[in-house]
Amino acid sequence: MAKMSPLLTLFVVLLSSMMIHHLPVASSTKWCVASPTAKEKQLQDNITFACSQMGVDCRPILPDGACYNPNTLLSHASYVMNAYYQSHDRTDQACTFFFPNSGTFTTTNPSYGACVYPS
Repeated sequence: MAKMSPLLTLFVVLLSSMMIHHLPVASSTKWCVASPTAKEKQLQDNITFACSQMGVDCRPILPDGACYNPNTLLSHASYVMNAYYQSHDRTDQACTFFFPNSGTFTTTNPSYGACVYPS
């Protein structure tokens, strides 16, 4: 096996370390949404909680908002729960701790039509 000079070895190591930062990485984007098994009271409580927090814009679920339809607790809760999760550093606790037994994660973008979920 041929020996590489120390200078060539250093060059290869530096080039390799620079190139590793340009490799494609699988997306790990996720959204916090309401669980279909959540109780209506939980969903309403989640909406009330999330909409009372700084950084959560609940206007999209109001009657003239882009996410008003479908006009269901599940749909509205999903939007605001995700808005809360996204505005609180996307930590798992921002979904599962603050929305116990009612928040779940999805890796499928829940946006539809003009209703765009923050990511």
